Amino acid sequence: MTDWHDGLRRVVAGTAVLILAWATVSRVADRPYLGAARQAAAWIDTTTIRTPLGFTWRADPRDPASVNATLYAGTPGVVLFCVALAQATGERAFLDRARGGADWLVASLDKETQSGLYEGLAGIGFTLQEVYKATGDRKYGDGARLVVKRLHERAKRVGNGVEWNDTTDIIAGSAGTGLFLLYAARELQDPSSLDLAIAAGRRLIELARPASGGLTWAMSPTFPRLMPNFSHGTAGVAYFLATLARETARREFLDAALLGGRYLQAIAKTDGDACLVFHDEPDNRTLYYLGWCHGPAGTGRLFYRLFEATHDAAWIEWAHRSARALIDSGIPEHRTPGFWNNVSVCCGNAGVAEFMLGLGQATNRRAYVAFARRLTDNLLERATREGSLLRWVQAEHRTRPELLVAQTGYMQGAAGIGIWLLRLDAAETGGTLALRLPDTPF
Repeated sequence: MTDWHDGLRRVVAGTAVLILAWATVSRVADRPYLGAARQAAAWIDTTTIRTPLGFTWRADPRDPASVNATLYAGTPGVVLFCVALAQATGERAFLDRARGGADWLVASLDKETQSGLYEGLAGIGFTLQEVYKATGDRKYGDGARLVVKRLHERAKRVGNGVEWNDTTDIIAGSAGTGLFLLYAARELQDPSSLDLAIAAGRRLIELARPASGGLTWAMSPTFPRLMPNFSHGTAGVAYFLATLARETARREFLDAALLGGRYLQAIAKTDGDACLVFHDEPDNRTLYYLGWCHGPAGTGRLFYRLFEATHDAAWIEWAHRSARALIDSGIPEHRTPGFWNNVSVCCGNAGVAEFMLGLGQATNRRAYVAFARRLTDNLLERATREGSLLRWVQAEHRTRPELLVAQTGYMQGAAGIGIWLLRLDAAETGGTLALRLPDTPF
């Protein structure tokens, strides 16, 4: 792209931002979370890259190489944010942005080599189907069906089941891909997706390792550390198996999920009737994250899902113990070694707040909802404001606190934070946000 074309693109994007900001400024005061979500969207708009194939966004606006198609950090997260904004506001302009991003994703399908939910085809397929539901445009539904077809083609028969790589987890492995397949079976009315999810569940049971009176799963056979929580470990795999058990009523999946839960109970730190599970072994048995990835905000989802699957009140108490650990930690005002300079969905305020709101609404605990609000108000205080624009400059990695970046995407950026803000706005105004990711029980 020439300097002249790049400059023109920025002028056009900037003009769109000014129009959007001017049209919504009067609505910021009475619905602050919706207003902040709009301002985050306006900042993302300034980074839009318009191509002959559609719209895309860099994960890091400063880095041309950061354009990607992952739900974790790339274009799908921004597209979903636009869909959520259209749901929240009824404004067609947001659907137009979602269409532009979905066009780019459809054009990119044949280049995608990974299969996972947050890194690969499954995340793209989920995004395209959500755009289809919002627009009724069949090409996006066809794109989601093409994703399912690709997952069938790329599934490798191993043992008594299937896998797509040697990874088991929610992020890039069979657990996350399986959750998408359950979503596809329901949304696309496709029994073959359920069959493939069942095969993935069987393979995961074969990969389980007995430990501490239960079962655990390694992220992969070559990774040197065992991470027990949601994003890369036992909690996430067991969550998929428990969800699969709900969909199929097959006891083998529920039994494996329950044994995963029992392993987590056995290794948990339960001081003060709370529940904290260490980051990994053998290196970090005294390091406790708090977020979606490796903390109670993720692992508590498994406990709630096990309660749904069994109706055993003991499991809901473990979800409450997870919430208690978060409240008693002193966050958000006090930052801990496992809750650093990060406010996003994966590791920070937004992910913890989403868990607390979901559990609070499901169990009628007003204190949890109030805590979610407090986390969100702190998140907004930590934003970088440039006129009518909002972004969040933060450290994605705990071990690299000096690497501070304002990202656009879902798990570590403004799109994910924006979706959370819309969810809280809906709760505050007596509504619900229809967008629901495959890995949430709420």
